[in-house]
Amino acid sequence: MQRLVHVVGAGLAGLSAAVQLQRRGAQVVLHEAAGQAGGRCRSYYDAKLGATIDSGNHMVLSGNAATLNYTRAIGAADELVGPAQPEYPFVDLATRARWTVRLSPGLLPWWIFDPNARVPNTGPSDYLALVPLLFAKPGRSVAQTMRCNGPLWDRLLRPLFHALLNVEPREASAEMTAAMVRETLLAGGLACRPLVARNGLGSAFVDPALRLLQHGGAAIRLGSRLDDIVFAPGNGRVQALNFADESITLEPNHAVILAVPPEIAQPLVPGLRAPTRFAATANVHFAFEPPFGLPPITGLLNGTAEWLFAADGRLSVTVNGAERLLDMPHEALAATVWAEVAKAASLPLTPMPAWQVVMDKRATFAALPDQETQRPGTRTRWNNLLLAGDWTATGLPATIEGAIRSGQKAADTLLNQPMERR
Repeated sequence: MQRLVHVVGAGLAGLSAAVQLQRRGAQVVLHEAAGQAGGRCRSYYDAKLGATIDSGNHMVLSGNAATLNYTRAIGAADELVGPAQPEYPFVDLATRARWTVRLSPGLLPWWIFDPNARVPNTGPSDYLALVPLLFAKPGRSVAQTMRCNGPLWDRLLRPLFHALLNVEPREASAEMTAAMVRETLLAGGLACRPLVARNGLGSAFVDPALRLLQHGGAAIRLGSRLDDIVFAPGNGRVQALNFADESITLEPNHAVILAVPPEIAQPLVPGLRAPTRFAATANVHFAFEPPFGLPPITGLLNGTAEWLFAADGRLSVTVNGAERLLDMPHEALAATVWAEVAKAASLPLTPMPAWQVVMDKRATFAALPDQETQRPGTRTRWNNLLLAGDWTATGLPATIEGAIRSGQKAADTLLNQPMERR
């Protein structure tokens, strides 16, 4: 008997779960409360800029195996692009200093012995500062685990960690940070190439997945909000799903993967623990053609802007851990950021091009030690209900890789357990 699975939530966690389920022969019904799929990872047309932009600037790394496997599965592997070599250009906005960190392609970190490849004003011994992080103890922060000062920290580790953790790296969970380091820096330079979606997040992660699911016979129901989960008394299973416009009774071969944000999941699932603290991001987009030779991604230090993304017809900036900017007028923020972009890219300060500010107050859960203990596992006490989402216990912070990995894990966990019988 074919298993039928209701995937609730069509963000990256839900989409990756649905794709994995379908690949393994399950029948899929995908529900999404919004009118479009993608969740926090989507593209949309912005009339002010006259262009399609992303809900946020997202960078993935070439060592993010789940992400790359997902894009291959949906036929979108060529949508992620980046430098051929693992290179990270930086600009210090305070001093106008520029440098590029060039990691070695292989497993051995030869780059730390090359003054032209490593971080300026560092020596090979400085990189031993990462070693204590690999033995991080649960519940401890990065600052409690490793040295968090000096040129290596200021000019490479802190900006990179801040982009991936979305909280001040010194305060972040050492365990989560160590997991990232193991899968990227320690995996060799070819696992560290920065990749971006060349035609937007929708083209890389969302639209191809929807086409694949539809072609495979999945039912996709947008505007389908789950209001209530009915749990059968005494037998440890979900009995029914009550949506805004219909009620669905679950048969023995039916199951549910709940792939929604924690604030949606908690009222639906009794006793569900979840992170309680969240971090903001700010993205500022400018309708401006990048100058020739500007790298696709540039790290910016000692300013408001942190990462500069160059795409066709657009320059975009990301600020991580942006809580301090939430009350700042958008025009003032855009002016501040444009002055920094102009300095970094050697552009005229005036006139400022058309701009758009996109704020997300709850972009990610806060990757802090106490929040790591609040993340639930994939399984629940109901045998036909599983959880997915970057806020579940993936071992990683709230990244694209974590979201996709959680969805694939939920699908595999469900399909690897015996099917219920009448």
